[in-house]
Amino acid sequence: MSDPAPEAAPNPADPAVRLAELEGEVARLKDTVLRSNADQQNQQRRHQREREELRKYATAGLLEDLLPALDSLALGLESAATQADGRAVAEGFRMAVGQLRGILSGQGLVEVNPAGQPFDPARHEAVGSEASATVAEGTVLRVARSGWLLHDRVLRPAAVFVSSGPAQ
Repeated sequence: MSDPAPEAAPNPADPAVRLAELEGEVARLKDTVLRSNADQQNQQRRHQREREELRKYATAGLLEDLLPALDSLALGLESAATQADGRAVAEGFRMAVGQLRGILSGQGLVEVNPAGQPFDPARHEAVGSEASATVAEGTVLRVARSGWLLHDRVLRPAAVFVSSGPAQ
């Protein structure tokens, strides 16, 4: 029996072999370029989202610092409204609170007053519970301090009293 002739190893000097090697290298380089372009586009989109997020929430610290002043103005307004000689003061407070609320609203701030809604620990902070024959258990009975959202993010949770259901 005769052994089949061993296949000859490709000759690297053969132009067809060299051409195949170069075509393979070109294909690899094209793939590398396509992947690099895709990575660059993804990175640009990610940076754009991050810039938009930063711009959207850049005022969070300032707005959070303004909230106690708004609370104080609202309390002063309530107090002045009960005074017979405080009507003019109450009107001044009312105008100041309205202006401040307009400014804050223009920056994306939304007040959360969840009275009558189910308690949501992501948006509400329970400061107490009270029995109630008329309000279901786990429902916000009353709001001690309004909460605030900046766009869709909780800036300050609402401080609430939650119903514990009918008294035992």
